[in-house]
Formats: sequence, C-alpha cells, structure tokens
Amino acid sequence: MDTKIIQFANINAIDTANLSEKTKIQYKKALNNYLSTGNKLTDANALFDYAQSLPTSSKVFLKAAIRLVTAGYEQNLKSNATPDNLAMVQAALLRLESLNSTIKVNATKGEKVHIWLSQTQVKELMHTCDDSLVGRRDWVVLALLVGAGLRREELINVQCNDFIDLPAKKNKTRWVLQVNGKGDKNRIIPISAVLATRIKEWCLFVNQGSIARSLGQSKALGSSLSAIGVFQIVRKHGAMIGLPELDPHDLRRTYAQLGYEAGRPLTEISKLLGHSNIATTQRYLNLELDLESTVSDFIPLD
Repeated sequence: MDTKIIQFANINAIDTANLSEKTKIQYKKALNNYLSTGNKLTDANALFDYAQSLPTSSKVFLKAAIRLVTAGYEQNLKSNATPDNLAMVQAALLRLESLNSTIKVNATKGEKVHIWLSQTQVKELMHTCDDSLVGRRDWVVLALLVGAGLRREELINVQCNDFIDLPAKKNKTRWVLQVNGKGDKNRIIPISAVLATRIKEWCLFVNQGSIARSLGQSKALGSSLSAIGVFQIVRKHGAMIGLPELDPHDLRRTYAQLGYEAGRPLTEISKLLGHSNIATTQRYLNLELDLESTVSDFIPLD
C-alpha cells in the first residue's frame, strides 16, 4: 500500500467522528500507543503481534480507531479509481480490509444480566442515602440516573445552570435539565418536583458549577465527579439493597421501564433518553409477550 496515498498517522477521521470527546481520546491514545512502538499501521503483521499483547478493552479501542481511519481512505480510493490506477486501488482496498480484520476481539463468555428495579426497589435504593454530605451527594447522583435517565457522561458534565424553570400549561412551571448528550445532541428532560427541590438545595450548597461533585478523603467538596466515581456510588448503594452488580446504566433502563409501565408513550421515552430511534429504546425495556391478551385480540377482523 502506498503510504503517500494513505497517511495513517493522520487521525483527523477520529476528530470529526460523531463520538464523545472521551471516546475520541481513547481512540487516539490507542493509535498513538501503537505508533510509539516504531511500527506502521500499514504493517499488518506488526499490528497483529502488538494487538496480541493487549487486554480486551485496549484491543476494542484500537480496532475501532483503525476502522474509523481506514473508512475515510476506502471512500477516497473508490471515488478516485480510474482504469489506469484500478489495480493499485484494488490492492490498497485489500490491504485496508486485511488491517481491519487483523485485530481479533473475542466475545466475553456469558453476558451481564440487565437489572430493572421495581418502584419499591427504587425507594429502597434512595433510602440508603443518609443526611451526611456523602449521603446527600450520593442521593443526587442516583436520582439523576434513575429519575432523569442520564448517561454517566451526561451526569458528570451537567451543571447547576443547566437546571432551569420553564413555563408549562395553566400558568404553571416545570423544572427541567438541559442536557448535552451523546453525539453532541441537546435535549430537555422535565424532572419531578421532588428531584427539582433536592437539586435546588444541592446547587445552593455547592455554589453552582458541576452538580455531581467529588469528595476528598476529608470529605471536602471537590470538583466534578469522574465516571468511575459514579460507577462506585451505584455499586455501593446497590449492594445495600442486595444488588452488588447494579450498574449506572441499569438505573437508566429502570427510568425507561417504569415510565413505560406507567403508560408513557414509547416515543416520549425515546426522546427523553436521547435515542436516535425507537428500536434502541425497545432494547432498554424488559418486555415479555402476554399470551393471555395481545394486540391481535383487538383487531376487528370479523
């Protein structure tokens, strides 16, 4: 493959991809770590040997980064193909295909069982938070996951000034969160009066800035909480109600599930979650077929 045509050190494809900044950083790091070995991404054998030494998570990032970088070059090669350079283009495309298949990521055995909390379990979870500073912080973190359906990345980035009061019907108002979500998509999430009150109190205490805050060993209020910190809080309180494997995303799924069970339209739930299509939302739900009564029973065919 002609490296004058394909400059693999150029990672602009990652910069312009529709990904979160955190993911872009991981992809760039994976590529740079490989390139720092002195090998080229055009060397499939060296790439294979290097990938074999990596843990699964690192392989996943490297494989995804290479897929992004090569995709742009594939399109460029195809669009510039002529009868005179067809053989070279075909050879280059085969090399690109080979690079994308070089790194093998074995699927993990088994699959994590998703958890959906009942309303009773949500109440139990929230009651594990006491009135201490840690307890108040943890309550806000858990409530934004299960009560607003935020992703971890959205939670750690949401600010007190993203929490606003908007006019509603009948001269009433509703507190909402303005969230910058996955793919840099903005959305508004109406929240309950209980959650709104607690967030107002918390933001007055932390004096604006990030809502989800870290706490030092001396329990002094710090800067924004990390994604790992959110995970640890959920695991800690999950264990308190007998669910030590509870994940932040399980609380987001619970938000969707309880809303669906309460009769909220699937389209509304999908919009609140920031999903681009309803099919993604459906996968969040713990749906079982009802063999006693089903949609077909209500179609007047006779």
